[in-house]
Amino acid sequence: MTGQSRTSPAASERSLHQAYDTALLDLDGVVYAGGEAIEHAVESLAVARAEGMHLAYVTNNALRTPDAVAEHLGELGIPTEAGEVITSAQAVARLISEQVEPGSKVLVIGGEGLRVALRERGLVPVESADEEGLAAVVQGYGGPDLAWGRFAEASYAINRGVPWYASNTDLTIPGARGIAPGNGAAVEVVRIATGAEPQVAGKPLPPMHRETVLRTGAKRPLVVGDRLDTDIEGAFNGEVDSLLVLTGVTDAEQLVRAEPRHRPTYVDRDLRGLLTGQPPVREHAGAWRCGGWSAVAMDHRLDVSMLINLETGEPAMPDADPIDGLRALCAAAWTAAGDGVCTLDAEKALARLGL
Repeated sequence: MTGQSRTSPAASERSLHQAYDTALLDLDGVVYAGGEAIEHAVESLAVARAEGMHLAYVTNNALRTPDAVAEHLGELGIPTEAGEVITSAQAVARLISEQVEPGSKVLVIGGEGLRVALRERGLVPVESADEEGLAAVVQGYGGPDLAWGRFAEASYAINRGVPWYASNTDLTIPGARGIAPGNGAAVEVVRIATGAEPQVAGKPLPPMHRETVLRTGAKRPLVVGDRLDTDIEGAFNGEVDSLLVLTGVTDAEQLVRAEPRHRPTYVDRDLRGLLTGQPPVREHAGAWRCGGWSAVAMDHRLDVSMLINLETGEPAMPDADPIDGLRALCAAAWTAAGDGVCTLDAEKALARLGL
């Protein structure tokens, strides 16, 4: 069902790290948050790599260079080569290089990751809108210390007609203290000041998928992410399978209400999901079952309950994993919604699952 409207999470008898040759892993909210490794990430990735899965780290965060990201992952206990890191800075630099002359000057509104990526493509990063012969403006996440005046600098150039590019438009970015404004929020500032629209390279758009395929050579990739509107939609657009982990931006309620292009192939709690198969979700007498759970879409709400042993009246699987209940609930919700968004009340069902 890759690239099509999904009505339930898929099953996999084989563990995902054996079923796919390459994991295309988002970083923020999947591998780490606020610079610290997310629980179970380091061990899970070590096992996946040791057993033959190629790991590539694909991030919309254009601030840091691949070398810096690889060094950070190594410090967390995840040995990584710079060539295994693919950033939206690289994707947008390639996009710009295909539309301007070699050696062109590009005004940079962002961090070192953009400058390194532009130089890699034979372009010249500059800091002022007053540079003679300016060919483009590129905007990427610059971190919390990016000066407000940089947005003004971009606006001066764009209002003169200089083409505008953005590495990505993620409105938020997860950190150790919570959710913070992302590059998309900064792009909105410049959009308001100019009325212009940038060309965007990052997930979920095709330039990022193309950059990833070119750099990894993946034959059967699995996108692993925490965001429906970037990671999962990017996989949908690229017609590849995806695993959503619940360690970052997306919560269970958002997943249940996902529109077709935001519905992942697989769902799991964290990166341990790479090392396991995925249980089947089956329809039975109008209900959806997964593991020890059953979910149903009713007139105005969604409901989920444990399967009961008819002889004892006790739960058939007392230790049933709530994630299986969420998978069943997604099937009920997505089927009821069809090509739309499920509007049925899910509050009590999610509370029963503890999610």
